[in-house]
Amino acid sequence: MQWFLFLSDMMIPMVIFGIVCYGVLRKVDVYDTFIQGANSGFHTVIKIMPTMIALMVAVGILRASGFLELLSEMAGKVSGYIGFPGELVPLSVVKMFSSSAATGLLLDLYKEFGTDSEIGLIASISMACTETIFYTISVYFMTAKVRKSRYTLTGALLATAAGLAASVALAGWMKS
Repeated sequence: MQWFLFLSDMMIPMVIFGIVCYGVLRKVDVYDTFIQGANSGFHTVIKIMPTMIALMVAVGILRASGFLELLSEMAGKVSGYIGFPGELVPLSVVKMFSSSAATGLLLDLYKEFGTDSEIGLIASISMACTETIFYTISVYFMTAKVRKSRYTLTGALLATAAGLAASVALAGWMKS
């Protein structure tokens, strides 16, 4: 077990060291290449910042307005029939926009229901098997200048639904 802990601690430094060694062997000016990459990354952050700010503000407004609680009550009546607790609807909706805001909701659920409750288990698993759809689409497509997304949103929503169904099934299996 100690060997695995050592290996996991050394994985990132070994990868970085390997990249530097490879660059030196290929006679690449590693430092200048690193600086160019950092500069490019900085410019990318500047380009996507308005989108990120807009998403954070939108999630904050949804949370503060009480819309998520209303959505939870309305959708909870329907989702309860298929085994998905209504208390998790706001988490699932917010996760599509912001993972950090969803983490805040997840902690609230843990405080209210507990981490080992059915709701806590489903929430934990769903956080791991769903994606921040709208964040990913807006940021990456904007950066890559993708104009025609075709079936991306439909596929992402179907994958999220499958992830949510899997989280309910896995939580039920774990509790039994």
